[in-house]
Amino acid sequence: MNFNTLGLSEPILKAIAKQGYDAPSPIQEKAVPAVLQGQDLMAAAQTGTGKTAAFTLPMLEILAQGQRAKSNQVRALVLTPTRELAAQVQASVALYGEFLQLRSAVVFGGVKINPQMMKLRGGVDILVATPGRLLDLYQQNALHFKQLELLVLDEADRMLDMGFIHDIRKILNLLPAKRQNLLFSATFSNEIRTLAKGMVKNPVEISVTPPNSTVKSVEQWLVPVDKSKKSALLTHLIKENNWSQVLVFSRTKHGANRLCRHLEGHRLKAAAIHGNKSQAARTKALADFKHNKIQILVATDIAARGLDIDQLPHVVNFDLPNVPEDYVHRIGRTGRAGATGEAISLVSADEFKQLAAIERLIQQLITRQYEDDFIPVHELPESKLDKRPIKPKRPKKQKAGHRDGQRSGENAQGHKPSRQKPRSQRGGNAGDRTPARKRQGQKQRTKQARPR
Repeated sequence: MNFNTLGLSEPILKAIAKQGYDAPSPIQEKAVPAVLQGQDLMAAAQTGTGKTAAFTLPMLEILAQGQRAKSNQVRALVLTPTRELAAQVQASVALYGEFLQLRSAVVFGGVKINPQMMKLRGGVDILVATPGRLLDLYQQNALHFKQLELLVLDEADRMLDMGFIHDIRKILNLLPAKRQNLLFSATFSNEIRTLAKGMVKNPVEISVTPPNSTVKSVEQWLVPVDKSKKSALLTHLIKENNWSQVLVFSRTKHGANRLCRHLEGHRLKAAAIHGNKSQAARTKALADFKHNKIQILVATDIAARGLDIDQLPHVVNFDLPNVPEDYVHRIGRTGRAGATGEAISLVSADEFKQLAAIERLIQQLITRQYEDDFIPVHELPESKLDKRPIKPKRPKKQKAGHRDGQRSGENAQGHKPSRQKPRSQRGGNAGDRTPARKRQGQKQRTKQARPR
């Protein structure tokens, strides 16, 4: 099958050909006709399967036939969990819509809101947004949804993991009831199906990969190592194997910064992206990595979500993730679109619990390889595959504090919420506004004044 058989118009086919694609991926082959027929869709697909184009192509085709968006109106809305994924989706919209007269925009937190409001003033046909910034713009009367025809919820599983369920429900209540809905997720968990009940109507279900499986084109192996030797081992592996482009995952922001300093101290060009970095710094680091100006990109899970890097050969888990599903997402950065890739994990003895959970999830034991100069003092226990079914997890409650996609305001700017107790809990009567120390001094003076 080729793209000509999917029902797409000449301008879109021209843009696809310009990118060098001639045959649709399985998810595109199944999703595009269903969306063009006006059906709601639930699609389960891992990263690297072409899922972004699976909704971008038919969305462009549908919008090209209708009336242009009026002032502050939106015709199609794509919700994503992170800034990087939002930027990537917008890039795909621009590529495939190059020969169409459609306007698109991307909005997310961490940057000034006024330029985004200016973009929306003339109306946009396609808006890609993170949930929090979208609600901010709506509350400031910068956009309306009377013309909305199509809603896409991308990486819905990650949305729930990051605690955005309440924001998503608020957004759904703002949208017109008559609309087409497309939901994309790595898996169809019970939580995703619960969310879908209030969103999609008689959807077509598509699944192109087994749930929580890893891509077959990715070679997985791990190196047992003491935690204190991980940085030295990573440096050794990169230099010994002449790795030219490596994406490294760190569990924490401080760990990512510390690892970058170590690599640069050994004359390896590296940069970090995480939630404490400005959007400009994150964008520059990613661009430099894509253009081979830096050799190593060190990222936390949230910052790396949605990264799309062509022909990425190596992914390294410097720290194993606490959530086993994140392992699948991490190594899905490589081995994309039919290419081969390599995923290496540096595992210390205290990470055995995380390793066992990952192997249980993917239902395979990860091959172990020892490095002669890095044999661990603290031995990593042998794994045994646990085949018991995994109980579904509950979605996280929304918490205060900065996260990608969160709404603006004091917490979203990185300020910690005040931990000061309410007056009623600081001692004394609820209505007493006298400071505690002053009240204590008054009591002592009263005691001393009493007659004996």
